[in-house]
Amino acid sequence: MASLEIQQVTKRFGSLGILKDINLTIDDGEFLVLVGPSGCGKSTLLNIIAGLEPLTSGVISIDGRSVEQLEPKERDIAMVFQSYALYPSMTVARNMAFPLMMRGLSKSEQAAKVSEVADLLQISHLLERKPQQLSGGQRQRVAMGRALVRDPKVFLFDEPLSNLDAKLRVDMRTEIKRLHQRVRKTTVYVTHDQVEAMTMATRIAVMKDGVVQQFGTPAQIYERPANTFVATFMGSPAMNLIPGTLRGDSLSIEGTSLSFPVPARFSSLRVPMQGLPVFIGLRPEWMVCGDTPPAGHAALPVTVEVLEPTGPDLYAAARLGPHEIMARLAADASVTVGVPTTFGVELAKVSIFDRESGIALN
Repeated sequence: MASLEIQQVTKRFGSLGILKDINLTIDDGEFLVLVGPSGCGKSTLLNIIAGLEPLTSGVISIDGRSVEQLEPKERDIAMVFQSYALYPSMTVARNMAFPLMMRGLSKSEQAAKVSEVADLLQISHLLERKPQQLSGGQRQRVAMGRALVRDPKVFLFDEPLSNLDAKLRVDMRTEIKRLHQRVRKTTVYVTHDQVEAMTMATRIAVMKDGVVQQFGTPAQIYERPANTFVATFMGSPAMNLIPGTLRGDSLSIEGTSLSFPVPARFSSLRVPMQGLPVFIGLRPEWMVCGDTPPAGHAALPVTVEVLEPTGPDLYAAARLGPHEIMARLAADASVTVGVPTTFGVELAKVSIFDRESGIALN
């Protein structure tokens, strides 16, 4: 295993800044996910770690050793690409053995290592097939196998599941997580899919416009987003951001007469930020339906406009005064389109963001 440290890494193409002062530390055996919209710089950062792209400034260290001046083959990393990158004329066994052959291992050593990894990935029965005879999921397993046989210090994954259908993505997501739990290799995984990030990572770096917006555990990022971008990017449906104002001990919702107490953890904000325009952040699944919300909940009088049953959940698009909000309710929730009802939301979970900067106040 190995630690990976990224210190003040920048990347520019002429006057265009792609990465801006990236600082991340990944401990031995961690599974870091770089997540963000297309064009945010996450794949560029992965390529810089791999040595496929030169950085403009900064330091990349593996196990305390600076590697930014080393060739890719000297960094002791293995990369799994979105496109699989398998040799079509070679069998699965030869594809997996290829990096070992390039290292000069004997045929018996190659065969032993390929057999071991094929058993781990449950693809032993595919070793004599060629890539065109495999499904997308099988090809991805072979690509992972080719990386595993090298026994590198660090694994890099560049959107490896984006070419797969929805069901296979879920299956392969589980397989990759199970594999990581078994081999405990330091891993950096790039995706634009926030569900992949939440389910697979030990820590997540959320990126936008070449800047890390937040770096933390999935729970930290989901429950305490650093700004409105993270709040709305991580989570499906997205966090509701309702315009409001801090007024002494209460939060008022703009365009309504509704107000509720400022949650206890924001007590230090009450005086210095009196009258501050804010966004009140409410996750859809934090809401419960009922005329009398439980203790510790704020009551939100709403009118449901659209119901979307999904099987296990019921999504309700509702209107709170002039604002549209989304709630994720129990499948059997008693709500009717067009009929006023009350949603309760637990005050302790509420997030508050400065409306001008978008930065969380907690």
